[in-house]
Amino acid sequence: MTRTFTAIVHKKNDIYIAECPEIGTVSQGYTIEEAVANLQEATELYLEEFPTQQSFRPILTTFEIAVHA
Repeated sequence: MTRTFTAIVHKKNDIYIAECPEIGTVSQGYTIEEAVANLQEATELYLEEFPTQQSFRPILTTFEIAVHA
């Protein structure tokens, strides 16, 4: 069985950080591809230890705020 999960990636300094909001796993890498591959591995290992059938799909949206200098 194959399941699809979300990877949210952001850059902090010289490292990309990838998060899976459905499971709560986080990993990192020096490239986006490496961060997502590491996240995939971390999520697979997590689910081997803590299997879950329930999964939610996150809603991705944006919002604006006023920034005062």
